[in-house]
Amino acid sequence: MPDVLVVGGGPVGTLLSAELARRGVDVDVLERRTVPGEGTRAIGVHSPVLAALEASGTTERLLASAVRVSRGEARSAGRLLGVVRFDRLHRRFPFVATLPQAATEAALAAEAPPPRRGATVTAVRPEGRGIRVSLEEGDDLSAPIVVVAGGWRARDLVYRRGAVPVKRYPDRYLMADVAAGRDDDVAVIDIDGRGVLEAFPLPGGRRRYVAWDDGPTDRGLAERLREALRARGEGAAAAQVAEATAFEVRRAVARRLRRGGLFAIGDTAHEVSPIGGQGMNLGLLDAATLAPLLATWVRSGVAPDAALARWERRRVASARAAARLASVNTAAGRALPPAADALRRGALRVAVTPPGARLLAHAYSMGFDRDA
Repeated sequence: MPDVLVVGGGPVGTLLSAELARRGVDVDVLERRTVPGEGTRAIGVHSPVLAALEASGTTERLLASAVRVSRGEARSAGRLLGVVRFDRLHRRFPFVATLPQAATEAALAAEAPPPRRGATVTAVRPEGRGIRVSLEEGDDLSAPIVVVAGGWRARDLVYRRGAVPVKRYPDRYLMADVAAGRDDDVAVIDIDGRGVLEAFPLPGGRRRYVAWDDGPTDRGLAERLREALRARGEGAAAAQVAEATAFEVRRAVARRLRRGGLFAIGDTAHEVSPIGGQGMNLGLLDAATLAPLLATWVRSGVAPDAALARWERRRVASARAAARLASVNTAAGRALPPAADALRRGALRVAVTPPGARLLAHAYSMGFDRDA
């Protein structure tokens, strides 16, 4: 029986297992996917996470292939409204590191125990002095400490159905990663009456484009994204879009992350809009800050209840702050009629001039996280 059993081998579960193993804790990981994910869902790693992972060597691995995004430009109708400078923050890492999620997972997994793949967990329940985990193939496992980091799909393993309210937003976004024909470290947010178009640099001269969308569902996603790009003068990028994906926005923040030896972290416990790019980072900070407390518990045999309670309060407060910011981002990026769009453009122009630009840089680099 391991000291700690982690359910979920994505970025958050992988980081937790690596940090526990580094501290001498016997940890097993269960992952339902049979192979590592190849998608590029979350692409930004923020300054607080880079600082938290520096001692383990993970930050060096992440930065070896990442683009260091030093600033973001706010644009509208072809005009520059202002610039948000991450490189002027007083941080150890004054930038956002962008790289495909598969590369992030590989960097996190370098010192993590290999997961047991194809293991679908069907139930997690306290039993006696431990936690029993049931698998679809009929196995039952147990451990004194179980951490569920399996994303939103694993939420019902920890919480009663409906115990964590989920807000679904009406917004939908289109997304594609394309060869942009440019190699720089600038993120661009372009907002006009058609909604927001975001462009984030990736390694290899590629860019991720994300566009607010309200087009008919019977038309191709790729063509709608190409139209959004061409309308903003991004014809070269539009020509590179062969396929696109769509995603919607939800918000959920659990009030509690711990019950005895059972924990929920990452999207299992809190889900925020991808617009703003803090969801994965919230989970990574959950894991990085929880690992030393669990290692202390394993070494001493006594749960550090006071420290765990403080950890829980900080992480819930941080998730709520990130969810509020994501909600503002989502509302600000919608299509608007001309008069309302003009008001928004004026407000944005004010927001991205000093000292507002510095506050935005602080907020969008997770400066309001309690563990930053």
